[in-house]
Amino acid sequence: MKLDMHCHTKEGSPDSKVGLLDNIDILKKRGYQGMLVTDHDSYKGYRYYRKLSAKPDDFIVLKGIEYDTIDAGHMLIVMPPDVKLPILELRGLPVALLIEIVHHYGGIIGPAHPCGEKFLSIFNTLRGKLAEIIYRKFDFIEGYNACEDADSNLRAMRIAQKYDLPCFGGSDSHKLDGVGFGYTILQENITDENELIGYIRSGKATLTGGTHYEHTTKAKLGRANTILVYSFWFYNKALALLRRKARNLELMESQIIESLRTRHGRKKKYIVIDRSAD
Repeated sequence: MKLDMHCHTKEGSPDSKVGLLDNIDILKKRGYQGMLVTDHDSYKGYRYYRKLSAKPDDFIVLKGIEYDTIDAGHMLIVMPPDVKLPILELRGLPVALLIEIVHHYGGIIGPAHPCGEKFLSIFNTLRGKLAEIIYRKFDFIEGYNACEDADSNLRAMRIAQKYDLPCFGGSDSHKLDGVGFGYTILQENITDENELIGYIRSGKATLTGGTHYEHTTKAKLGRANTILVYSFWFYNKALALLRRKARNLELMESQIIESLRTRHGRKKKYIVIDRSAD
């Protein structure tokens, strides 16, 4: 089964110009059987799909999200279909706490483009022993991202091999001409998020690859892209700060922290240090 495991939609990501139906149409023509919707800190694109009166009966659309952490770049997350966690649409959690939450509620998590741009990617954000600990807690690595160059993807694959993790591959498409450049091939067909989660956790093989998309914003800007990278740092910090009150309320009202403590027999203390204002 061939899927694109990193897709953005204009219905859910403010920086995407690709409609969900356009994504589906192009991917089907290119021989894909499904896609994982991974909008930025939002499930709006997938909600749009769920509301459609007519859905393709020969193409699987799975619910995912690309979450902006405060300390480790972007994370791809897949949760069971019956789990609703508003906290995942509130950017700014530290990666260690995010992993605990995702696993506690039955989901899987892995870094997007792990060796990509500074601030957006874990390899260029976390270092040393902390990074070692975090890598060992992931369920997968995005080993192939069509918007990354060969060196970045090769280093991502090496991280996956080092920690014995399966790989996702995806297009990370934000424009129409970038759809269908990255893929993940599974050994069997899946029909929903639970089956994908089970497949990854069982250690079954994934085959990833694709064609490098050359018309990225980074390629067009050249050295000026550094300005964009630091602008993102400011943007992420600012939005994380604005979402801080909502995150803290959600953590308390949904009793997420208490649930995690119960999971660990109340022996593990969770002190959430909100670094969004640092």
